[in-house]
Amino acid sequence: MNIAIIGLGLIGGSIAKSIKRTTKHVVFGTDLSETAMLKAELLRAIDARLTDEMLSECGVVIVALYPRDAVEYILKNRAKFGAGALVVDCSGVKRAVCEVVEKELAGEKFTFMGGHPMAGREFWGFDYAKDDLFENASMILTPAPGTPVETVKFAKDFFLSAGFGRVRFSTPDEHDEMIAFTSQLAHIVSSAYVKSPLSNKHKGFSAGSFLDMTRVARLNEKMWSELFLENGDKLSREISALIDRLSEYRDALDGNDEARMMALLREGRLAKEALDE
Repeated sequence: MNIAIIGLGLIGGSIAKSIKRTTKHVVFGTDLSETAMLKAELLRAIDARLTDEMLSECGVVIVALYPRDAVEYILKNRAKFGAGALVVDCSGVKRAVCEVVEKELAGEKFTFMGGHPMAGREFWGFDYAKDDLFENASMILTPAPGTPVETVKFAKDFFLSAGFGRVRFSTPDEHDEMIAFTSQLAHIVSSAYVKSPLSNKHKGFSAGSFLDMTRVARLNEKMWSELFLENGDKLSREISALIDRLSEYRDALDGNDEARMMALLREGRLAKEALDE
């Protein structure tokens, strides 16, 4: 089968490499960066450059762009997708993409499905793409209501064959709510944490905890700003809830309340142990 990948950054490049490693599909790719294109060709992450003519011959089209760019690309190229093709975006938010695209594409000859590969690194660009990035990782899919069961099964089987550890189905709203908590909040906290004036004195005083807390502060601010703002309602709610919980610890410290501090820490420990069961 012919596969088209639009955007050969960390995610698109890794998907291309993974497909080439795990399947016999033919991969066509495109990227605004000529350097990324040349490297993808030299490393055989793609078989050839994607053309408008070839786009209609691709059974799966993976759009690995920022949310707004993904929407623009899909709507602009709707007439070029082949009959029966599966078009999947890889944006880190789903409502901002799916609500627009699904409405505009109702009745089209191809199927659009929201997607989000749950893997990443603190670096970006094709240079950091890996053919095993998605091992043991989830691919979240948000099929629109009424999507044929056989199309949903095809999408699941395709991404499992392409190297993902599992496929999770969700709605755009549930996806954005969970991602606000599991991913976006962690990036916000890391970004705020590393701004402490004590950070530049950490050497010799820090170990794994500091490294874990600061790793994702190294982020692509252009992409993450768009993701945060497109999911602002969900993320703001999680930040507020975290501030409320942190205030409990601060109040225990200010009141020199050892019993309260022990209770808070015990609650946290038990919550973590319940996750590990």
